[in-house]
Amino acid sequence: MKFPQDVPQPKVIRTFENLGFHIVRIGNHISMQRENPDGTKTPLTMPNHERLKGSTLRIICTQVKISREDFIHAFEQI
Repeated sequence: MKFPQDVPQPKVIRTFENLGFHIVRIGNHISMQRENPDGTKTPLTMPNHERLKGSTLRIICTQVKISREDFIHAFEQI
């Protein structure tokens, strides 16, 4: 399965929301956060661009420890 390329930002936000993140702040970047079962929080920051490259999405997924398969599955649900 191929990782999405050149994705519209609203779809990326909805995908991360489906994975448990919520928007904290929007400026030059979009800050999101996920509450973890152990009480910790996982931050996520992405550029506030109209479209996001596949390479950027892969880096974000690596930083927040979301597998490629999990992201693609959530992405396809939207």
